[in-house]
Amino acid sequence: MLIAGLVLAGLAALVHVYIFVLESLAWAGPRARATFGHTAEQVEATRALAFNQGFYNLFLAIAVVLGIVFVAVGQLAIGATLVFAGAGSMAAAAIVLLLSSPDKSAAALKQGLVPLLGVIALALGLVL
Repeated sequence: MLIAGLVLAGLAALVHVYIFVLESLAWAGPRARATFGHTAEQVEATRALAFNQGFYNLFLAIAVVLGIVFVAVGQLAIGATLVFAGAGSMAAAAIVLLLSSPDKSAAALKQGLVPLLGVIALALGLVL
Protein backbone atom coordinates (compact mmCIF):
# COMPACT_ATOMS: atom_id res chain seq x y z
CA MET A 1 0.00 0.00 0.00
CA LEU A 2 2.92 2.32 0.63
CA ILE A 3 3.98 2.16 -3.02
CA ALA A 4 0.38 2.61 -4.18
CA GLY A 5 0.06 5.70 -2.00
CA LEU A 6 3.26 7.18 -3.40
CA VAL A 7 2.23 6.43 -6.99
CA LEU A 8 -1.19 8.03 -6.48
CA ALA A 9 0.37 11.05 -4.79
CA GLY A 10 2.87 11.30 -7.66
CA LEU A 11 0.03 11.27 -10.19
CA ALA A 12 -1.71 14.00 -8.19
CA ALA A 13 1.52 16.02 -8.31
CA LEU A 14 1.58 15.71 -12.10
CA VAL A 15 -2.01 16.95 -12.30
CA HIS A 16 -1.10 19.93 -10.13
CA VAL A 17 1.93 20.74 -12.29
CA TYR A 18 -0.44 20.76 -15.27
CA ILE A 19 -2.79 23.08 -13.38
CA PHE A 20 0.22 25.32 -12.65
CA VAL A 21 1.01 25.48 -16.37
CA LEU A 22 -2.58 26.39 -17.22
CA GLU A 23 -2.95 29.01 -14.49
CA SER A 24 0.49 30.60 -14.41
CA LEU A 25 1.94 30.15 -17.88
CA ALA A 26 -0.97 29.68 -20.29
CA TRP A 27 -3.85 31.53 -18.61
CA ALA A 28 -4.83 33.50 -21.71
CA GLY A 29 -4.32 30.58 -24.10
CA PRO A 30 -7.08 28.56 -25.72
CA ARG A 31 -6.56 25.43 -23.57
CA ALA A 32 -6.83 27.33 -20.28
CA ARG A 33 -9.80 29.33 -21.52
CA ALA A 34 -11.56 26.15 -22.61
CA THR A 35 -10.73 24.39 -19.33
CA PHE A 36 -11.90 27.20 -17.08
CA GLY A 37 -14.57 28.65 -19.39
CA HIS A 38 -13.40 32.26 -19.09
CA THR A 39 -14.07 35.08 -21.51
CA ALA A 40 -11.23 37.33 -22.64
CA GLU A 41 -12.39 39.95 -20.14
CA GLN A 42 -12.41 37.45 -17.28
CA VAL A 43 -8.94 36.25 -18.25
CA GLU A 44 -7.53 39.76 -17.98
CA ALA A 45 -9.38 40.50 -14.73
CA THR A 46 -8.11 37.31 -13.07
CA ARG A 47 -4.61 37.01 -14.53
CA ALA A 48 -2.73 37.98 -11.34
CA LEU A 49 -4.93 35.78 -9.17
CA ALA A 50 -4.49 32.78 -11.47
CA PHE A 51 -0.74 33.33 -11.66
CA ASN A 52 -0.47 33.17 -7.87
CA GLN A 53 -2.85 30.23 -7.58
CA GLY A 54 -0.87 28.30 -10.16
CA PHE A 55 2.26 28.60 -8.05
CA TYR A 56 0.33 27.34 -5.03
CA ASN A 57 -0.44 24.21 -7.05
CA LEU A 58 3.19 23.90 -8.13
CA PHE A 59 4.46 24.15 -4.55
CA LEU A 60 2.08 21.40 -3.42
CA ALA A 61 3.36 19.22 -6.24
CA ILE A 62 6.97 19.95 -5.25
CA ALA A 63 6.23 18.94 -1.64
CA VAL A 64 4.82 15.61 -2.85
CA VAL A 65 7.74 14.94 -5.19
CA LEU A 66 10.26 15.76 -2.47
CA GLY A 67 8.36 13.44 -0.14
CA ILE A 68 8.56 10.62 -2.65
CA VAL A 69 12.30 11.22 -3.05
CA PHE A 70 12.83 11.16 0.72
CA VAL A 71 10.93 7.87 1.00
CA ALA A 72 12.99 6.45 -1.88
CA VAL A 73 16.26 7.25 -0.07
CA GLY A 74 15.07 5.70 3.18
CA GLN A 75 13.86 8.76 5.06
CA LEU A 76 10.31 7.47 5.59
CA ALA A 77 9.22 9.90 8.31
CA ILE A 78 10.32 13.00 6.40
CA GLY A 79 8.99 11.69 3.10
CA ALA A 80 5.62 10.60 4.43
CA THR A 81 5.20 13.93 6.21
CA LEU A 82 5.82 15.84 2.98
CA VAL A 83 3.49 13.62 0.97
CA PHE A 84 0.76 13.89 3.61
CA ALA A 85 1.13 17.69 3.72
CA GLY A 86 1.19 18.14 -0.06
CA ALA A 87 -1.42 15.58 -1.11
CA GLY A 88 -3.56 16.27 1.95
CA SER A 89 -3.63 19.97 1.04
CA MET A 90 -4.61 19.09 -2.52
CA ALA A 91 -7.51 16.98 -1.24
CA ALA A 92 -8.54 19.62 1.28
CA ALA A 93 -8.52 22.35 -1.39
CA ALA A 94 -10.77 20.17 -3.55
CA ILE A 95 -13.20 19.82 -0.65
CA VAL A 96 -13.22 23.61 -0.23
CA LEU A 97 -13.91 24.00 -3.95
CA LEU A 98 -16.73 21.47 -3.77
CA LEU A 99 -18.35 23.13 -0.76
CA SER A 100 -17.93 26.71 -1.98
CA SER A 101 -18.85 26.08 -5.63
CA PRO A 102 -20.98 22.93 -6.02
CA ASP A 103 -21.26 23.67 -9.76
CA LYS A 104 -17.54 22.90 -9.99
CA SER A 105 -17.88 19.40 -8.55
CA ALA A 106 -16.27 17.83 -11.62
CA ALA A 107 -13.17 20.01 -11.19
CA ALA A 108 -13.07 19.27 -7.47
CA LEU A 109 -13.24 15.55 -8.19
CA LYS A 110 -10.48 15.77 -10.82
CA GLN A 111 -8.10 17.64 -8.53
CA GLY A 112 -8.98 15.96 -5.26
CA LEU A 113 -9.80 12.28 -5.67
CA VAL A 114 -6.35 10.99 -6.61
CA PRO A 115 -4.50 12.82 -3.80
CA LEU A 116 -7.16 11.68 -1.32
CA LEU A 117 -6.71 8.07 -2.41
CA GLY A 118 -2.94 8.57 -2.17
CA VAL A 119 -3.20 9.82 1.41
CA ILE A 120 -5.46 6.92 2.37
CA ALA A 121 -3.20 4.32 0.72
CA LEU A 122 -0.08 5.87 2.26
CA ALA A 123 -1.67 5.85 5.71
CA LEU A 124 -2.70 2.22 5.30
CA GLY A 125 0.78 1.34 4.07
CA LEU A 126 2.32 2.87 7.17
CA VAL A 127 0.08 1.12 9.66
CA LEU A 128 -0.10 -2.30 8.03
